[in-house]
Amino acid sequence: MKKTLMALAATTILVSPAMAEDVKLGVILGFTGPIESLTPAMAASAELAMAEVSESGALMDGATVTPIRGDSTCVDSAAATAAAERLVTAEKVHAIVGADCSGVTTAILQNVAMANGVVMISPSATSPALSDMEDDDLFFRTAPSDARQGQVIADILEDKGVKEIAITFTNNDYGKGLAESIETNFKDRGGKVTISAAHEDGKGDYTAEVGALAQAGGDVLVVAGYLDQGGKGIIQGALDTGAFDTFVLPDGMIGDALPKAIGSDLDGSYGTVPGTDSEGADIFDKMAKDAGISPDAFSAESYDAAALILLAMQKAGSTDSKVFRDHVFDVANAPGEEILPGELAKGLKILAEGGDVNYVGATAVELVRGGESAGNYREILVDGGENTTAKFR
Repeated sequence: MKKTLMALAATTILVSPAMAEDVKLGVILGFTGPIESLTPAMAASAELAMAEVSESGALMDGATVTPIRGDSTCVDSAAATAAAERLVTAEKVHAIVGADCSGVTTAILQNVAMANGVVMISPSATSPALSDMEDDDLFFRTAPSDARQGQVIADILEDKGVKEIAITFTNNDYGKGLAESIETNFKDRGGKVTISAAHEDGKGDYTAEVGALAQAGGDVLVVAGYLDQGGKGIIQGALDTGAFDTFVLPDGMIGDALPKAIGSDLDGSYGTVPGTDSEGADIFDKMAKDAGISPDAFSAESYDAAALILLAMQKAGSTDSKVFRDHVFDVANAPGEEILPGELAKGLKILAEGGDVNYVGATAVELVRGGESAGNYREILVDGGENTTAKFR
C-alpha cells in the first residue's frame, strides 16, 4: 500500500502543470554618461516588447519576462563589465539587450557574455570592429555597422556638393571606426579631409580642439561624437568662435537633446541615424507614444533587440542562450510569416505550432554577416530647432 501511494504521488507530480518560467533579460545601457538623454527611451522601448510578450502568455507556456537594468555608462568599460557581471551572476539573466556604445559592448562581450555563454543583442553598438570579432555566436545587433554609415554620409556629402570636410571624433572604438569609415568613403568620391582629430569627452573647454579644426578648415565639420558631452562642446565652441556654421551629425549626435541645447544656430546641419519609412516603423512610433514613450534615436532598434531574443527562445524551445543563439537568424530573416511590432503574440504562437516567422519589426530587420542589421538610414536635417526627416537611404 505504501508503495502504491508513493507511486500515485509521483504520478500526480508528473502530470501537474509546470510553473511558468520567469525569463530575465538584462537591459544594459548608458543611463549615465555621454548619451544619457537617449537611453531612457531605449530602455523603455525594449521593455515595451517584454511587456507585450508577458501579457500575451504565449511564450514558453505562459512565461513572464522581467527586465533588469544595468548602467553601461557608455564609456567606462570597467563599470560596464561590473554591471554585466552582476546581472549575469547575481540576477541570473538569460540574455542581454545591449550594450549601447561600442567600447563597453566589446568589454562586456569579451569579459562576461562569452565567459558565461550569454546572448547579447545591441541596439546601438556600431563599430565595424564588432563585425569580425570572436563572439562564440553570442553577439548580434539591430543597428547597422558604421562601415555602412560611412558610405551613407559620403553619399550625402557628395549630393550636397561638399568638397572638403574636417572631422572630429570621440577618442574610443566608436569614434575611431566611424571617422575612418567616413574619411575612406569621402576620399573615394574625390573629397578632401583637411583634418581628422580626436577629442576627449567630459572636458569643460574645447578651445584648443576647435582652434586646430578651424585652422585646417573645411566646408563643414563632421562631429563623430556624443550629443551630451564632447560632441556638443565642440559644436558650441565652433559656433562661438565662428569656426564652422554647418555640422554633419552621425548617429551618436542625433537626439532631441542636441538641438534643444544648441538652439537655432544648429539649423541647417544634417546627419544620419538608423531608421526606415516602413510600416513597422509607423506602428512602433504609435505604440511607443501610446505607452508614454517619446521615441528617439535607437528606440526602435531596442524594441527589436528584445523581440528577437524572445522569438528565438520560442523557436528553440529554450531560454538557454547556448541553445537559442542558433535560432536568432531563423526568426530575423525569411522565410516565414512577417511579424511587425504589436504582433509578437502572433509570432510566438506560429513558432509554438512549428511554423516559421520573419521578424520585420520596427526597423525592417535583416541580419547579415556578423549578426548585424543590413542597414537603413534616416537622413536628418535640423530645422526650426528640431531634427526633421529629409529622406531615407
